Amino acid sequence: MNQKPFRFGLAAGRGNSRTAWRDKARKVEDLGYDILLVPDHVTTDLAPITALAVAAEATRTLRIGSFVFCNDFRHPALLAREAATLDLLSEGRFELGLGAGYELKDYTQTGIPFDAPGLRVSRLEETLLITRQFFTEEVINFSGRHYTITGLRCSPRPAQQPYPPIFLGGSGKRLLSIGARLANSLGIGFQSITDAQGKFLPTAPEEIEEKITWIRQAAGERFEQLELGYTLFSVQVTNQRVHVPLNFHTMIGTQEQIIDELLERRARFGLTYVQVTEQSLDFFAPIVARLSGKIRL
Repeated sequence: MNQKPFRFGLAAGRGNSRTAWRDKARKVEDLGYDILLVPDHVTTDLAPITALAVAAEATRTLRIGSFVFCNDFRHPALLAREAATLDLLSEGRFELGLGAGYELKDYTQTGIPFDAPGLRVSRLEETLLITRQFFTEEVINFSGRHYTITGLRCSPRPAQQPYPPIFLGGSGKRLLSIGARLANSLGIGFQSITDAQGKFLPTAPEEIEEKITWIRQAAGERFEQLELGYTLFSVQVTNQRVHVPLNFHTMIGTQEQIIDELLERRARFGLTYVQVTEQSLDFFAPIVARLSGKIRL
């Protein structure tokens, strides 16, 4: 079986001026990252929709994406309209990232009820159904447990056909299974509990294999078309090889050691879409260049 190529995303939400944000987007593009991702938290500097539109205008080929829209912040039909608009005006460079919401501060500071996980996931499932309809149909009529839409004209039409790629982030079986059926790309969350010193604890290979099995079983025949990935919240590039317990959301070692680990994760688990945070922008870029094929391994 042919292995999928790597893709690398840079998650950033800080900016204190139009010039600074545009310059950052261009730098992400120049360094070879595939996509600029903007989080959707009230604690970040920039709101995602406007920031993504400005980033698209400032760049030529860089893709843009939400990382991820909190489902409870917006009505799904209105969010789908915004997403279609971003895709149209970026000339097909937008990727729609969705999540059920998990950050308590997002809810307590805005007064939005922080419902039980099962209820939030149920709403997200309906949002995925509504979004796909908005992207592909002329009119939506939808009656669900959480949302009702009557005779809504689906406009504008997105540039990408049949619709922009949908990315779903999560860690639980139900959410990952929903994404396996309805999304194009999955960001998988693994155990990242820290010890008393604040260090990430190891991720058990059994946990990784279990979650990929959930996805495979739910996806059925479409599994091979799914893109699977994860976020590196912490990356440290060292001068000498180091040996530390493996956590799937962190990496530490030499450039070669990190490259070897990324290749191993792809070969063993099929994980090819890697997102890093803004702090890693510069020193992770040579790794991006190596694994994106711009430099021969």
